[in-house]
Amino acid sequence: MGQRYVSNKNESVRMFESRFMEFLSHVHPVTPLVIYLPVIGFMVDLALRQRGQMIGAVVGWLALGVLIWTFVEYTMHRWVFHYQPTSRWGQQLHFLLHGVHHDYPKDASRLVMPPVVSIPLALFFYGLFLAGFGRFAPAAFAGLLLGYLFYDMLHYATHHFSMKGGVWLWLKKYHMRHHYEDDHVGYGVSSPLWDYVFGTRAPRGQAEAGSLETDRQLVGTSNH
Repeated sequence: MGQRYVSNKNESVRMFESRFMEFLSHVHPVTPLVIYLPVIGFMVDLALRQRGQMIGAVVGWLALGVLIWTFVEYTMHRWVFHYQPTSRWGQQLHFLLHGVHHDYPKDASRLVMPPVVSIPLALFFYGLFLAGFGRFAPAAFAGLLLGYLFYDMLHYATHHFSMKGGVWLWLKKYHMRHHYEDDHVGYGVSSPLWDYVFGTRAPRGQAEAGSLETDRQLVGTSNH
């Protein structure tokens, strides 16, 4: 995306003239949990009771669904959200989809995916899974949704929670490098797996080299 304005405050910018559209663009971080946890429970129940699948098989398909999500997350982030349009309308659409997040990365109300986007995507993928996996689609779809929820919650946490150590701090730093050092690498948020596969891993940055300013950006958090 290049060098651009970046706010490190928990603040929002108005994106739509329509009050209704503007309202839809602001989402409480708990919203995806409220919407999709019951769906996951229903899909698991559907797989176990109505489709008669063994627990081991369901767990396996859940794991496959999570893996598929990590690939979806990577491809959407790299090739959709970071596509560089040349037309004016394309640039405006890009800002609405993802540019606003890079300009206002600590905007707490625009860190999880709006339901007006996630629900149509979920329906699309469920139809795709039905066509591809047949009777195993509910379990795989539940895994996809689990992966999505982990991504959304972790994404929010990396921008607003203080990670004390371990893998959580590592994931926070990894994502912050994407924001503050090089947005052409580090497309995986919930997992760096596909960054390793496609050669876009975010390398150790200035924070690990001892830059105080970048270290504050990489591990700092907002009070809200």
